[in-house]
Amino acid sequence: MSDELLDYDDVMDRYDSVLGLEVHVELNTASKMWCGCATTPGAEPNTQTCPVCLGLPGSLPVVNGKAVESAIRIGLALNCQIAEWCRFARKNYFYPDMAKDYQISQSDEPICFGGHVDLEVEGKTYRIEIERVHMEEDAGKLTHQGGAGRIQGADYSLVDYNRAGMPLMEIVTRPIQGLGDKAPEVGRAYMSHLRDLMRALGVSEAKMEQGNMRCDANVSLMPKGSTELGTRTETKNVNSLKSVEGALRFEIRRQGAVLEAGGKVKQETRHWRETDQTTSSGRSKEQAEDYRYFPEPDLVPVAPSREWVEELRATLPEPPAERRARLQQAWGFTGLEMRDIFGSEGALDLIDATVAAGSSAAAAKKWWIGELARRANEAGVALDELSITPAQVAAVQQLVEAKTITDKLAREVFEGVLAGEGEPAEVVEKRGLAMVQDDGALSTAVDAVIEANPDVAQKIRDGKVQAAGALIGQVMKAMKGKADAARVRELLLEKLS
Repeated sequence: MSDELLDYDDVMDRYDSVLGLEVHVELNTASKMWCGCATTPGAEPNTQTCPVCLGLPGSLPVVNGKAVESAIRIGLALNCQIAEWCRFARKNYFYPDMAKDYQISQSDEPICFGGHVDLEVEGKTYRIEIERVHMEEDAGKLTHQGGAGRIQGADYSLVDYNRAGMPLMEIVTRPIQGLGDKAPEVGRAYMSHLRDLMRALGVSEAKMEQGNMRCDANVSLMPKGSTELGTRTETKNVNSLKSVEGALRFEIRRQGAVLEAGGKVKQETRHWRETDQTTSSGRSKEQAEDYRYFPEPDLVPVAPSREWVEELRATLPEPPAERRARLQQAWGFTGLEMRDIFGSEGALDLIDATVAAGSSAAAAKKWWIGELARRANEAGVALDELSITPAQVAAVQQLVEAKTITDKLAREVFEGVLAGEGEPAEVVEKRGLAMVQDDGALSTAVDAVIEANPDVAQKIRDGKVQAAGALIGQVMKAMKGKADAARVRELLLEKLS
């Protein structure tokens, strides 16, 4: 790593950080922003396109009404004002992945503006001011051939226009100051809040690892006591909560080292590298870019009526923070237990649904945060992408509580369900996992273990009850784990009393 870094605490002693977060949210509408093309993920390249997507001469865009509705609901949930009149503009730039070579966006007339969110981080509340929420379209996807998949050194690039024209909402904060040494954590908490909010609203899958939501993280430093903003860098397309926190912390340390060495921070875009948790230089932005915005001539302005806005306000879900507080109280979890849940993407919804299906909160948390999170990690998928439902997890727990299976055997049941072997009860039957309930069979196994271990058995007869653990373990092994250890202990002590 060529960039020098200053100790984070040393930077915080001498400088104040200023953040700016620009978040792109891909909407889950059935069709694209300006045309009727499908938005189904995973389709063959360039099969979900039309003359509008491809920017062919004479093609005309038409605004997706559902996307406008989603934009308004997002704005309302962020405490924004909703414009009575706004319009689209053409953003002119070299877009190798957008056939018409300009983006339809909104410049100085966004649909939502002037909002805020309040976040609690380690017991302190921080307010994040929202500058604007505006509507635009996504570009296509470039795949670079050769050069390790990067444009540098690539032999050529392929373009897939399936994503071109996908509806995007860009949520832009005002400069965020006064965060002290908690800036990276607050940045992460803000992204987590937006992710949960988008899902609660039902407007986006908000899966950062799949690009449904991504963040451009701006960072600058200014000396303590100064009121003049420093030169900022913009780390582009950061796509996980952990990476947002890491990119902010790294840039603060890197810029601190530059300033302490008497240098100047270069205004530029940078890229986050997951491999070594660093940022690298991208494109210089020393001079203001002229996108030559002008009103989009092929689209009429959008003027949402106040009646419609109020109707949409009535559809807003319970705010994520209020929901988390309600669930924490209902489940009786500590703050630390809830942080464990928040740290696993999608876990809160899965646990809530599992509880609704009949499981205790403690058991639902145990399975999703423990066994199932481990299996998701091994498979390289998100927790909510595992082929098991909350109802099935609740059914497994009910089998445990009925003493049909043990916790250990439950892990085998999960394995079977994930492998597509059927519902939990079917897996138990097919794999022969049901616990032995017959006292006669248990008694026979206990007798055999006592006979094989006369010395240990005598210790127990002499009052050294703690020695029973070894014999219980042997009985459980003989029964292949399909016995109630408590019942085995009772039988063992009865026979040796």
